[in-house]
Amino acid sequence: MAFSRVQGVVFNIQRYSIHDGPGIRTLVFVKGCPLRCGWCCNPESQRREPELGYMRSRCIGCRRCIDSCGRGALVFEGDGLRILRERCDACGRCAVACAAGALEVFGRTVTVEEVMDEVRRDTPFYGSGGGLTVSGGEPFSQPDFTAALLAAAKEEGLTTAVETSGCAPWEAISPALGSLGLVLYDLKHADPDRHREGTGASNELILENLGKLAAGGRARIRLRVPLIPRFNADPNSLAAMARVARDMGMTEVDLLPYHLLGTSKYKSLDREYPWAGVERLTDREIEEMRRPFESAGLGTRIGG
Repeated sequence: MAFSRVQGVVFNIQRYSIHDGPGIRTLVFVKGCPLRCGWCCNPESQRREPELGYMRSRCIGCRRCIDSCGRGALVFEGDGLRILRERCDACGRCAVACAAGALEVFGRTVTVEEVMDEVRRDTPFYGSGGGLTVSGGEPFSQPDFTAALLAAAKEEGLTTAVETSGCAPWEAISPALGSLGLVLYDLKHADPDRHREGTGASNELILENLGKLAAGGRARIRLRVPLIPRFNADPNSLAAMARVARDMGMTEVDLLPYHLLGTSKYKSLDREYPWAGVERLTDREIEEMRRPFESAGLGTRIGG
């Protein structure tokens, strides 16, 4: 098939997921995202190009990586390695040379067929409901690859889903709709100014695309609301998002509690974690946050 040769950049393929669509699923994480959410747990997903990450805690100081680098992009300072990122092209030679696994390249170029080769290994576990979910980053930042991958999965009889922020031109989203069974759609804030403060972009395009998806009726939509302290985890913000969901004809919402699982990745990429110092919500607080959505007639689920 022509779409089997379409290329994209992915940073992870996660097998045996039970949280991102029905049944047991394989998640393909596409690189690149137009948003810069302060709480993002996958900072390696934000930029389209591959990036080199360094886990200082694993480094044994052997310096083999320095000897392997032909661009002079690595220097040893004090008790650890420093990456001169303006010189680094993420070729991966240093990661291969690193016996301790302290270096990792986030991102690789693959074809749809190469991804499907990995997906097919999981088909014995899918049963009647499992399948492929394309996540990110933002899958529609690579629209041709995402549409081709979903088409390939559908052709092989797999259920298909996509996790999206909705922050993409409609022309990037619409070609995939014929191959989509489920859209897991992020709703981060109802107010455009607050949305911009937390993510770097307004929500106007996001809400416009959600309306088009809902009106089209070609795929089931499940909203996902991240519960983020100091951003949207307050009664007014939650009630406003519940009204948006109700008015768009939604019936179910996943509430995704804020967590700290991605903080070490920022260090590996020499970036500051924007939400540093923000504490997790308690279980009781999370349960209370169901109320605005349930009052609007929406079914809720904690987690995805």
